[in-house]
Amino acid sequence: MSSLTKFVAGFAIGGAIGAIAGILLAPKSGEETRKQLKETAQEMARKADETAKQIQSKADETVNRLQKEAEEIKGKIQDKIQDLVGKKEDQE
Repeated sequence: MSSLTKFVAGFAIGGAIGAIAGILLAPKSGEETRKQLKETAQEMARKADETAKQIQSKADETVNRLQKEAEEIKGKIQDKIQDLVGKKEDQE
């Protein structure tokens, strides 16, 4: 697991724990507390989903960029090999 993923997961878990603790310690009725817990859980799930989508998008962009760079390097290597083979054949 990358350090960014660990950080995001830790941040989300810490935020959820803090929000839940704040709600549970607030002087409200049980019904109000349950409602607020539900709303907070839904909001945290939405934010976690949004963050996961952003991370996935960045990962996809990075993979695509690396694949393109790898293809370019592969082409350059093939060109060099062809040049060397051609020079070798010319010497014979």
